[in-house]
Amino acid sequence: MTKRIESIKKSIPNPFAQTLKQQVTLPLGIEVIEYFEEMAQEKGMFWQELINLYLEDCVASKRELSFDIS
Repeated sequence: MTKRIESIKKSIPNPFAQTLKQQVTLPLGIEVIEYFEEMAQEKGMFWQELINLYLEDCVASKRELSFDIS
C-alpha cells in the first residue's frame, strides 16, 4: 500500500465537509424568478445561487421584512 493511501485511510473526517445546504422547493412568483435570472445573468452565475447569496446576506444582517397584513 502506498503512503498516500495509508494517510487517507488514517485521516480524520472533516466535520465541515458535511452538507451545508439543504434542497428545498419554494413557490416563487414569476417576477421574482425573472428578476433574479436577469441579475444572475449579468453577474455570470445561476439565479439559484444569487437567491441563496441574497438570503445569506439577510441572515447575516438580521434583516427583517416589513409588510402590512390587512
